Amino acid sequence: MAGDDVILVVEDVVKRFGGVVAVDHCSFSVRRGTITGLIGPNGAGKTTLFNIIAGFYRPDSGRIWFEGRRIDGLPPHRIFARKIARTFQIPRELKRMTVLENLMLVPEHQCGERLFDAWFRPRRVRRQEEAIRRQAEEVLKFVKLDHLRDAYAANLSGGQKKLLELARTMMSEARLILLDEPGAGVNPTLMRDLVGYIQHLREMGRTFLLIEHDMDLVMEICNPVIVMSNGRLLMEGTPEEVRRDPRVLEVYLGA
Repeated sequence: MAGDDVILVVEDVVKRFGGVVAVDHCSFSVRRGTITGLIGPNGAGKTTLFNIIAGFYRPDSGRIWFEGRRIDGLPPHRIFARKIARTFQIPRELKRMTVLENLMLVPEHQCGERLFDAWFRPRRVRRQEEAIRRQAEEVLKFVKLDHLRDAYAANLSGGQKKLLELARTMMSEARLILLDEPGAGVNPTLMRDLVGYIQHLREMGRTFLLIEHDMDLVMEICNPVIVMSNGRLLMEGTPEEVRRDPRVLEVYLGA
C-alpha cells in the first residue's frame, strides 16, 4: 500500500452530490516531509477532496490511509486527533476570542476541561494552562502576531487571519496540514511571510497538502504538483513537468 516515506494515501475515492460526481475515482499519495500542491480549475473537486480527507464528508467509495491507518469515514475530531489539521479558504477564526485565546483552545486533553481536575487539582490545571500559554506566545512570536495577542480575532485583516489559522495548526502539532488557498486575499508582504513559515515548518518535519490558484506560488514552493480536472486526477509531476504538460495548459492554464 505505501512505504515509510508515504504519509497519506488516497485510493479510488468517489463522492457524489445527487447526480454530480465531485470526486471521481481519485487516487494519489503524499510523501512525508513534502509540500504537495493540488491544483485544478474551479469545480475540479479539490476542496471536496480536502473535506473528505478531513472528515467533513464521508466518501461514497474508496479508501484513505494516514500513516498506515484507515481514516475514511472518521469524524473530524478523530481525524484531528490523528494529527491532521486543515485551514480554510475563508478563515474560521473564533471571532469573539482574542488571538491568544484562539491558540490556547487548540491543544487536546486539557485537564481544566475535566470537572474533577478543575475542582480538586487546581494547581495541575494552572500549571498546564501556563505551559499552553507560553507555547501559544512562542507560536505568535514566530508568525509575528505577538503584538496582537490581546486583539479580538474578528478585528484582524484577511492576511493576519490566514497567519492565525497557520498558527493554530502549529498548536495542534499536526503532522499533515491541509492548506486551502493560503494565498487568497493576502497582500504580497504577508504572502512572503506565509511562504517562509510553511517552508520552515516543512524543514521541521511537517507535511503539507496545499490547494492554491496562484500558480507562481505553487511553482515556487510545491513539489510534486497534483492536477485535478472534473473530479479526476489528470497528472502528477514536478512543477516544471506540470507547466509543460499540454493537458494542463488546455484545462487549467489556457492553451
